[in-house]
Amino acid sequence: MSVGTLPVSVVPADPRGAWRHRMADRGIDRTLWLLLPAVIFVVALFVYPFLYGLSLSLTPSADTPGIFGNYAKFFADSYYSSTIWLTLRLAIPATLFNTLAAVPFAYWMRGRFPGKRAVTTMLVVPITLGTVLTAEGLLNFLGNAGWLNRFLMLIHVINTPLKLTYNYWGVFLSLILSGFPFAFLLILSYTSGIDPTLERAASTLGASTWQRFMRITLPLLAPGLATTFSLAFVMAFSVFPSAIMLGNPHGDEHVIAIAAYEQAYTYYNYNYASAIAMVMGAVELLVIAAVQALRRTFYIGTTGGKGA
Repeated sequence: MSVGTLPVSVVPADPRGAWRHRMADRGIDRTLWLLLPAVIFVVALFVYPFLYGLSLSLTPSADTPGIFGNYAKFFADSYYSSTIWLTLRLAIPATLFNTLAAVPFAYWMRGRFPGKRAVTTMLVVPITLGTVLTAEGLLNFLGNAGWLNRFLMLIHVINTPLKLTYNYWGVFLSLILSGFPFAFLLILSYTSGIDPTLERAASTLGASTWQRFMRITLPLLAPGLATTFSLAFVMAFSVFPSAIMLGNPHGDEHVIAIAAYEQAYTYYNYNYASAIAMVMGAVELLVIAAVQALRRTFYIGTTGGKGA
């Protein structure tokens, strides 16, 4: 070794460090482990039950031969296949009403005024009651001997009680009471995200209130309306307690959820019940896909006006 030179130590390369760098370049690092609990939750509570139910629905039995025997039996039986229409005629009108009725309330509530919290609380309270308690309240209020009929007969507006329970209207009103607060809260969050300066700018250009709503607010609100309708529709389409307590579960309110329940826990035909549940999910997906396609005709872009 010559004078003035120092020995150079050679540090061996860390293969683990190099592997971590390569994974980080691909967007894979330790923070991804934070997603593990959520992945386990989704797999355990959604993916596995779905795949298990799908396998049951495709399992043939003595009276349903073939891999699609349960589905063929469902669509061949008019009593059960009609449950799709019976449920849609309840879910779609109720969802449309809740979504459209929530828009003016949410549009009005995004401003500041005295008593805003009290009004918001009044609009949201029904969501805390639950489906069963809501149904019991409607029975006491709208039944043949309920408060409404007794009051109308007392003031001689009607001579016989109005039939508002144990039929279509009883279930429909229950879906309105339980679904409107949910739709209102969702749409309120979207209207609050729309930058008010956009409307003020349009106002300075001479746009009326109706023009500002139709040309600015509604297009920016379209993604929120589509999302709200989709989520509210899934809730309404899965109606079960209301149809039993307020409707005629063996007649016009024989919804598809009741059909699946009957086959699973009355006749213990889990394969057929799983097929009905799969049909139920497929109908929901078709309606949601149609809503999302319709949404694109109004607006394509980011949601809201802030940072768009």
